[in-house]
Amino acid sequence: MPREDTRGIVDAEGLFRRVRFRRYDPAAPELRRYVEHYWLIDWELDRPYVTHVVPHPSVNVVFQRYGDAAVAEVSGIGQELFEKKLTGVGRVCGIQFRPGGFHPFAPEQPVSAWTGRRVTLPEVFPSTDETATLSAVLNPPTDAERVAALDAFLLTRGARPDSAADRAMALVDLIRKGSGEADTAGATAQPPVRRVSDLADRAGLSIRSLQRLFAAYVGVSPKWVVLRYRIHEALERAEADRAGGPDWAALAAELGYSDQAHLVRDFTATVGVPPTAYARAL
Repeated sequence: MPREDTRGIVDAEGLFRRVRFRRYDPAAPELRRYVEHYWLIDWELDRPYVTHVVPHPSVNVVFQRYGDAAVAEVSGIGQELFEKKLTGVGRVCGIQFRPGGFHPFAPEQPVSAWTGRRVTLPEVFPSTDETATLSAVLNPPTDAERVAALDAFLLTRGARPDSAADRAMALVDLIRKGSGEADTAGATAQPPVRRVSDLADRAGLSIRSLQRLFAAYVGVSPKWVVLRYRIHEALERAEADRAGGPDWAALAAELGYSDQAHLVRDFTATVGVPPTAYARAL
């Protein structure tokens, strides 16, 4: 099942009041190891609305229509707060890959080559008929048909099996889940991964080898991923407690910060406002 949380979406409740937002797993089982989920958005607005997202460490392939204009692009990992102004009538169908899951479909370049960039689909997949693909994905009236079109797009390109990509995906999952898998007897899970050194020890790699793996297959450093998921969790906690936000000092300690001031600095630098101000605004 696709995730149901709102991690990364700034003021998710405000966005969901204005758009129809859905997530789906690929219908083709062989794609699920690489794809986090498909995301579909439709809107019809009387007045413009600006949405903000703290990007995930994921590559997205995005098919979008604003009015009469349609475009397909590969969106590398965004390192800044993403802002988009929605107006009139529009539709977006996106593929969010698991961190590490995009490289098997485009193995010619390290994923870091796309970080911070948004490029046209043919620039990454030269054989793509962009007009036909946009029509196939965006025109169907039902979600099931759009999901089938996204499946067809990926299945046509195929994924090259790659054990290093599998390893990168598993390591990012360790960071995201906050703990490792329980042992075969179902014993207590391993301690949370809060630092790059923890992850290197868990992976049996040097920090430098871990950095090279993440640059090639994820697109950003392991430290960046650790910090980004901390901010996602802080946003999620603020959304869940709209009566004033969580206990920020306790949350800072839980997330591995040395003190609350470090959380405040990271949150403010990423979201644009301090966490207490963000919670009050909600």
